[in-house]
Amino acid sequence: MMIDVVGIRKLGDYTLEIEFSDGTTGVRDFSFIRDKTGSMSEPLKDPAYFARVFLEDGALTWPNGYDWDSIALHDDMKDAGELRPVESAAESA
Repeated sequence: MMIDVVGIRKLGDYTLEIEFSDGTTGVRDFSFIRDKTGSMSEPLKDPAYFARVFLEDGALTWPNGYDWDSIALHDDMKDAGELRPVESAAESA
């Protein structure tokens, strides 16, 4: 099953709330990105650059072309217990 990221909200320097096409959402701390090596991940170590994240073809993407596989991200967040069903407007009222 294809799972795409359909929404993102920036919560902090390296923290994003992510909504997936399967109706789940969760908060992910990406501060571990500061430990990654390589020319593509280097700019993401700057919180201001990390905040430039946008969606392209259902994946988290940055201006330098770095992207995060949405299915792998969903699976990692599911395994970590970070996902919950998205509340509908009727549920939150």
